[in-house]
Amino acid sequence: MRRTHLKLFLLLIVTLLVSACSRQSIYENAIDWERSSAGLKAAQVTVGDLDIAYLRSEEPVDGDTLVLIHGFGANKDNWTRLAKEFQGEFNIYALDLPGHGDSSKPLDIGYRFEDQVDYVHQILKELGVERFHMMGNSMGGAITALYAATHPEQVHTAVLFDPAGIFEYESELVDLVMDGDNPLIPKREGDFDRLLDFALEKRPFVPWPIFDVMEEKAIANREVNEVIFRAIRDTGFEPDFRNAITNIQAPVLVVWGKLDRVIDYRNADVFVEAIPNARKAILDDIGHAPMVEAPEESAALFRDFLADRQP
Repeated sequence: MRRTHLKLFLLLIVTLLVSACSRQSIYENAIDWERSSAGLKAAQVTVGDLDIAYLRSEEPVDGDTLVLIHGFGANKDNWTRLAKEFQGEFNIYALDLPGHGDSSKPLDIGYRFEDQVDYVHQILKELGVERFHMMGNSMGGAITALYAATHPEQVHTAVLFDPAGIFEYESELVDLVMDGDNPLIPKREGDFDRLLDFALEKRPFVPWPIFDVMEEKAIANREVNEVIFRAIRDTGFEPDFRNAITNIQAPVLVVWGKLDRVIDYRNADVFVEAIPNARKAILDDIGHAPMVEAPEESAALFRDFLADRQP
């Protein structure tokens, strides 16, 4: 990991020396380097009135397809480090959901879990992706679970990283939101730093010019993030989601960081009890995003999970 940090730092220095780059240019160069290192390239598809951005494998491989669904307020690049672990093994698609990343951000469409499952289904249909393994984090974990229940014929296996959708055990986030303070929605300078500290126990290295652009983007997305958060906030208190995931047919792996402050890790047991063919893995020193904080361990858990299911 230190070698990767050094390469990124040197890339930034060279970029600054070669041209008078803006912070935005530095950010774009660094993101492109991260994607290329993981064997990914950016692409875009139009689905109805929505422009959807996504990452896909630069070169197709003779292997299964893996679809990656990010969490609330996140984007497709949250999966770059994990995708690098699977380079050459899977054909990877990492989506920017509507309202996120570089995709369209309308304020007047539905953002409940069932709405987002429908959007993902339309996107994958447009891309010609029919059968796949699926991974999701947080909100994306809930979408993945509901997708597997709604379209069982498409999903080989599902991995849920600290999924939303069930909040039987309350977390630190619940108390903060009830007090009118949501650390997941940056509003001003300094809030993005607080968000990362709150969500991640092991923060990845992010150089200052890149961090500044990421913070600006997060603050600029405040309005749509508030719309999305309101849409998904009460789902965990409704019976429909819990009832739906009992219909999942695919094998499911629930991975949870024990130090998650966003959603309490004890909810893993509720998911495993509800889903017929599910198992769990708890990571002791990890927060809300295992695929970001511990990509090697997350990849190993998935490989072991698949190996156990080989005839």
